[in-house]
Amino acid sequence: MELATRPGMHTLNLALQGGGSHGAFTWGVLDALLDDGRIGLEGLSGTSAGALNAVVLASGYARAAAAGRDPREGAREALARLWDQVGAWDALGAWQRQWTRLLWGGMAPEFASGDWLVRAAHQAVSPYHANPLGLNPLRDLLHEQVDFAAIARGPLKVFVSATHVATGRAVIFTGQQLHADAVMASACLPMLFQAVEIDGQAYWDGGYCANPALTPLIRQCGSADLMLVQINPLEVDGTPKTSAEILNRINELTFNASLLTQMRTIEFINALIVRGELRDTTCKLVRMHRIDAGEAIRTYPSSTRTSTDAAMLRALFGMGQAAARQWLARHADALGQRGTIDIRSDDLDDARLAVPRAAPDRSLWRPWLARLLGRRR
Repeated sequence: MELATRPGMHTLNLALQGGGSHGAFTWGVLDALLDDGRIGLEGLSGTSAGALNAVVLASGYARAAAAGRDPREGAREALARLWDQVGAWDALGAWQRQWTRLLWGGMAPEFASGDWLVRAAHQAVSPYHANPLGLNPLRDLLHEQVDFAAIARGPLKVFVSATHVATGRAVIFTGQQLHADAVMASACLPMLFQAVEIDGQAYWDGGYCANPALTPLIRQCGSADLMLVQINPLEVDGTPKTSAEILNRINELTFNASLLTQMRTIEFINALIVRGELRDTTCKLVRMHRIDAGEAIRTYPSSTRTSTDAAMLRALFGMGQAAARQWLARHADALGQRGTIDIRSDDLDDARLAVPRAAPDRSLWRPWLARLLGRRR
């Protein structure tokens, strides 16, 4: 853990969403946070592209620290190398470009036409038939960019989430269990890639159940300040009409659902602690913060998540840097003191819908809370 020992320095835990090439926005956020001497880091949780950002940051950080260099600069350099390599993919041949699109959840050019019958036929083809060898360009990228042994020895805690196919549960890989296959599982879209098998168990993209996982940052890290870097919008203007718009919004809703559930749980437990109704010493108030891409990322439609255009990635990086610096200018003084987002405002909650609130039935939430805390009563 990077201890906040200097006056005015505060330790953050970071939760990083997935979102294909739009993860370059997260790269910009991370670069700005690492460049700010007021911010210390303890834990990183990521899913899909967020997991890739997390392990690359932690690897660069740990290797630089072991070499006696500034770990922050090591992390910044590692992230820059990662995204520079992604930006170079467009210069590759046609076969490599096709696999690049698949890595980020896109489709090959021959299936990208407006013919819905062609798209439907493509979606009906199992990756076990279309990709029988289980080819995945992420494997080589991870072996080139990430030192997982260094992460396990390093000062930052890293958590990568994947979905256990058989049960639908979120599985968190960390410590010695964190390796290239875990990150590949976290980014495994089931209609494009065969399930990743780890110790005989099959896994799919972590976004289905935790995008990203917040609980490990709360239960296994000391800092109560949790920063979410969000690149999937919660709200959109208007109603999607075209098939592409509809599918895009369905994906956004699917991959945000687990995040909203986790945040509502945090709000609920925080409220119980404040009211003195929860005296369990394993619980703590969580101060939630968020840097999100907001309206700016709408400049880049969902289809660009599969693009590896270097100019676009650099533009997203700049947007992320600017968003993080703006957040720090407005909210840095709140770190260690209070949260800076209203979790309830992320919902169409009772107040906004003018629906009367029912009194909570404590007999329902106490057993659930006991399970959440991992305790038997």
